[in-house]
Amino acid sequence: MKIVVIGGTGLIGSKTVAILRQGGHEVVAASPNTGVNTITGEGLKEALAGAEVVIDLANAPSWEDKAVLEFFETSGRNLLAAEAAAGVRHHVALSIVGTDRSDNGYFRAKVAQEKLIAPSGIPYTIIRSTQFMEFLGGIAASSADGNVVRLSPGLFQPIASDDVAANVAEVALAAPRNGIVEIAGPERAPFNEIVARYLRAIGDPRVVVSDPEARYFGGRVEEKSLVPLGEARLGRIGLDEWLRRSQAKA
Repeated sequence: MKIVVIGGTGLIGSKTVAILRQGGHEVVAASPNTGVNTITGEGLKEALAGAEVVIDLANAPSWEDKAVLEFFETSGRNLLAAEAAAGVRHHVALSIVGTDRSDNGYFRAKVAQEKLIAPSGIPYTIIRSTQFMEFLGGIAASSADGNVVRLSPGLFQPIASDDVAANVAEVALAAPRNGIVEIAGPERAPFNEIVARYLRAIGDPRVVVSDPEARYFGGRVEEKSLVPLGEARLGRIGLDEWLRRSQAKA
């Protein structure tokens, strides 16, 4: 089966491409640096020729509210139009758990991307994932004020990128759901506690403070803003195991 992975050279994309190739599939790792650009449309027709499945893992270069919205709307429209012309049978898109429950600008842009998919007529599955463990350092940095990191005590359930990629590959090979699948890590705990565990494990001396008013990239965090409300597929790699693997690679 020919599968095109948009964003195929990124964190999740590269892992997903490797899994699918190991399964014997013909996989195109598509990104601007391989000559496929969903914003300009460059290379899309050629990359999608003969493809049965397209996995959209594209990410915006800027997280500024207006720029990220324009990116996902433009990219989504161009990609879906090219897929329709190519006769693609399954569109898989990676989104975020709670994206429709936050006033975060990035989440609003992902909602806009999702809203383009269902009316496109292409059979689809949207995978909503919780935040990746690989982003914990960036989350701490974005919430730091000197040596203090202020984070909401709202619930958090991060997932390892290896588990994300495994789920994306599995969904891509299954029949389209024409709906949403949610995935999350195996552990759920307050946001501030998980980041504190991460910082302790890497020897970072910054102090994490629980602050109900702390925002997550500009958005308010309620108790369950960032975790699945219903059934979700759970990853296999917990935080401690992920930390061990990460430190072994360092």
